[in-house]
Amino acid sequence: MTDSQRFPLHLLLRIFIPFALGYFLSFLYRVVNNVIAGDLTRDLSIDAGQLGLLTSAYLISFAAFQLPLGILLDRYGSRRVEAFLLVFAAIGAIVFALAQSLSGLVLGRALIGFGVSACLMAALRAFVQWFPAEKLPAANGLHLAAGGLGILAATRPVEFALQFMDWRGVFMILAGLTLCVAALIFFIVPEKPNSTAQGSFKEQVAGIKQIFTSATFWQSAPWSFTTQGASGAIMGLWAGPWLRDVALLDRPASVAILSWMAAGVIAGYFMTGFIAERLVRLGIPLARVSAIGMICFMLVQVGIILELTQVATLLWILFGFFSTMGALTYAQLSQAFPKVLAGRVNTALNMLVFVFAFTTQWCMGEIIKSYSAAGSPTYAPQGYQTAFAIVLGIQVLGMLFYLYKPKTKKPI
Repeated sequence: MTDSQRFPLHLLLRIFIPFALGYFLSFLYRVVNNVIAGDLTRDLSIDAGQLGLLTSAYLISFAAFQLPLGILLDRYGSRRVEAFLLVFAAIGAIVFALAQSLSGLVLGRALIGFGVSACLMAALRAFVQWFPAEKLPAANGLHLAAGGLGILAATRPVEFALQFMDWRGVFMILAGLTLCVAALIFFIVPEKPNSTAQGSFKEQVAGIKQIFTSATFWQSAPWSFTTQGASGAIMGLWAGPWLRDVALLDRPASVAILSWMAAGVIAGYFMTGFIAERLVRLGIPLARVSAIGMICFMLVQVGIILELTQVATLLWILFGFFSTMGALTYAQLSQAFPKVLAGRVNTALNMLVFVFAFTTQWCMGEIIKSYSAAGSPTYAPQGYQTAFAIVLGIQVLGMLFYLYKPKTKKPI
């Protein structure tokens, strides 16, 4: 029986498209502050540290819900959980649009982060339940590419919309779109029979303990979450200000480069999924493919730290492309644990990614602020250089932990 016979096209589309739309929105929300950072700074008189805090509120609320999310996904299924949570994302967008203070913005961003916290994990869990193991890297890659489209939508389309409305209007529109996607997921996506865990809450929590005490999990997690967290922190906020303050570009020129970065993300997710699948068939471990890609990602950051602004477009395209390589770890780990733990395995790693991204995004703002004059609408290049270098150093430590940690007997 062929894959097409087992999975009719209409069923594939019912599973893939609604989840992809949710992930598209989650990334749009995550990175839109890159474009509106100047507007927020001007309208509410906030500094770099406060900008980092309010933007990273999305990340910490996202991270805080990952472990309970894994239990909910395995117990109630992807369709119901993601549709329910997206309603909170829409509420958060409305709160953000109406906010008149820093606290209101932080609350709105936190609600958005909570609301979109299932957009990746729900889809990955559904794919594990429906698709054969050898197709997971490609399926995951296509879904992640939808996130790249969300980054792209947060650049020139948002810049275009700002010619007709302010950032508050943009967020009101996003709130309406989010409610539409929530309805689409709830009414269109099927739930596979007998795919939810039936054990007690105590047994569900025991599954989390099994994951966090597993040498297999910790063999791959540190390097993966430091690279993915760094890319999330930088793409989510600091890439745009870097282009303004270090490369000395105006907003249209910065938005153009951010669009190219988004194209790099899309290409990275699309290509790495399929390339990884082919290489695995040739006997090359998925972990090795991911490791080579993460090394390339770190090398690109060296160019950014050295302020190679004459090739800024190329640097940020490569940054976007190679930032996708750490995500191969999700497919890698989901195959190393029983399917009934699929939701909790992925959310465990995702929690670490977003905790690191939150800490990085906020702390980068504080470092950049420390090098900048009080009240200045722009920030000193030395602050960016220091912040980026520290973040890269932490990724190097994650790589060394991966390379020198004794390997488990079971290859993954």
